[in-house]
Amino acid sequence: MKKLLFALCMTTIFSAPVFAIDLAAAKASGLIGEGNMGYLEYVVKPPRPEVVELVKSVNQKRRDKFATSARRNGIATAQVARRFYERAVSATKTGHYYQAPTGKWVKK
Repeated sequence: MKKLLFALCMTTIFSAPVFAIDLAAAKASGLIGEGNMGYLEYVVKPPRPEVVELVKSVNQKRRDKFATSARRNGIATAQVARRFYERAVSATKTGHYYQAPTGKWVKK
């Protein structure tokens, strides 16, 4: 019985990544939204640890893509991020959040 209980506890402890949240779920839950600078931002603060990791990961990928695109087109990274923001707002699903240029969160 002790071995079974130990195995169950270990399975629970090491399966924590199963509880990670994905981008679609975080947006649908209203935890994050498209920030007005082209990056994901937290709508609900303080964010849960798994949301922090998700946002860090996605934003790093965006930074890399924005920088590559800026170099390729001979423009500032901020310009690429701004254009991405405009497209992201257009693509935002009903019920999801985006940050207006004023900084206010808007539910589409």
